[in-house]
Amino acid sequence: MKCLILAAGYATRLYPLTENFPKPLLKVGEKTIVDWLIDDLRAADVIDEFIIISNHKFAKCFQEWAEQKEYKVSVVDDGTITNETRLGAVRDMEFAINSLRLDDDFMVLAGDNVLDFSLVRFLNFCLEKKASCVMRYWEPEKASLVKRGVLQLDGDRVISMEEKPKEPKTQWCCPPFYYYTRQDARKISAAIADGCGVDAPGSLVAWLCIRSPVYAMEMPGSRYDIGNLTSYEQVKREYKGFTK
Repeated sequence: MKCLILAAGYATRLYPLTENFPKPLLKVGEKTIVDWLIDDLRAADVIDEFIIISNHKFAKCFQEWAEQKEYKVSVVDDGTITNETRLGAVRDMEFAINSLRLDDDFMVLAGDNVLDFSLVRFLNFCLEKKASCVMRYWEPEKASLVKRGVLQLDGDRVISMEEKPKEPKTQWCCPPFYYYTRQDARKISAAIADGCGVDAPGSLVAWLCIRSPVYAMEMPGSRYDIGNLTSYEQVKREYKGFTK
């Protein structure tokens, strides 16, 4: 299994901190954001390669970070240099898979979140289901729902997903942590050709779930989304690692 980490954004809301430095390599406590994610998953001994999808502006930073690791890390440079020319998360996934000629099952993670629970729980859920999977959490505030990917469910099976809906149909949100089987990962180019959205990573789930089984595990804890300078300072003060 491979793990794709989406890290090609420009984090403009964190300027000047991230004007010349990638957000996933910012420190939270004793580790970088991306190290929290990777060190957790490495404990499961299932993932044989971690792949950082970067833009051209920050690729060198990730390469220097990767050279210090004792496990297999590949850095893929998508060639973009500005926020306005970014490929979008789904095209970045396609670019990395094609560039490295990958054909495997994939964990796909946003590289700018930390969690207070282990992702190994989600990994085990995916392996039990033997199907593509997402996580879900209950969001009580409509103001937040309209900014998220919103799921409709039949039990734990996803029957639809909508990114940033004007009128959310449920209060189940999908955080940016996904698992795709090899068979479903092969469909990414077809999804894009069929009009799948490419900016938000959840757009692929929205396209896929009406064509193939996708299951959702309820998130057993909290995630900390580092979106701006205020949230970053808060996470640095409050985050204590895995507590659940």
